[in-house]
Amino acid sequence: MDTDTSRYKLNRMSLIQKIPQPDAKFDLYFLAYDSPNAISHNAHWSDRQGILELTHNYGTEDDPAYKPNNGNSDPGRGFGHICIAVDNIQAACQRIEDAGYTFQKKLTDGRMRHIAFALDPDGYWVEVISSRKKAEETEGVKETDPSTYRMNHTMIRVKDHSKSLEFYQDVMGMSLLRTNESPSSKFNLYFLGYVPGANNDVNTSNLEGVLELTWNYGTEKDADFKYHDGNSEPQGFGHIAITVDDLDAACSRFEEKGVRWKKRLTDGRMKNVAFVLDPDGYWVEVVQNEKLKTRANW
Repeated sequence: MDTDTSRYKLNRMSLIQKIPQPDAKFDLYFLAYDSPNAISHNAHWSDRQGILELTHNYGTEDDPAYKPNNGNSDPGRGFGHICIAVDNIQAACQRIEDAGYTFQKKLTDGRMRHIAFALDPDGYWVEVISSRKKAEETEGVKETDPSTYRMNHTMIRVKDHSKSLEFYQDVMGMSLLRTNESPSSKFNLYFLGYVPGANNDVNTSNLEGVLELTWNYGTEKDADFKYHDGNSEPQGFGHIAITVDDLDAACSRFEEKGVRWKKRLTDGRMKNVAFVLDPDGYWVEVVQNEKLKTRANW
């Protein structure tokens, strides 16, 4: 996500790693929930499920006309939102509002009273859901503990659910954790992640690092239909990322699977990252899990 980090007040996320790139005039910030209650407390940034990477291109903070594409309006429609799972959703939303942030959708808006969408400083949507208890169970609770929050999922829209599910399961090795079908609204949601033995019946609300695919019925039949990948103008969303046990072996496997590459390991100066393209052209970064095998030592 392209952003101006100087405008952020961290929602109790911690800065896990910063990778400055002054020669290229950008910095990378990796944030995650890292309290003792967090799933990945004290883990290396490459050995976590739920992590948010912010990219700051130098000088954007001084340009009053600069505005990243949030992915939810044309012509940049594609990426949808990130999502945090919280303990007591009413109190958590009140805390966000008290901090001065606005909402795309409050809990009381519309028919879906169990989710909200806050807006970050750049207009990206941040979905807020309950991690364990149902919304009606926490109606009167006034306290919320950010140390229990989870970086739950990232949502992207896909043209053809069959092709995307095959790619993320067969090529990327994810499991289908849960499916939410909404035929009356003509869309389905598919939740995927790295959960061994999952069989499309997992409660994903207390997990981290989940990928949500949104499929709107009929898009797969339109030869001219295409979602925006976030990396061409208007820019905003950049990529999702997976970490692997052995980067060279993983990339060899992807090659055997016939993937489309945005960047092979051997391309350019950055020999420790690769980018695969999914069926919609979204970028999937592939990096080494440094806990399992030291490579870049970043």
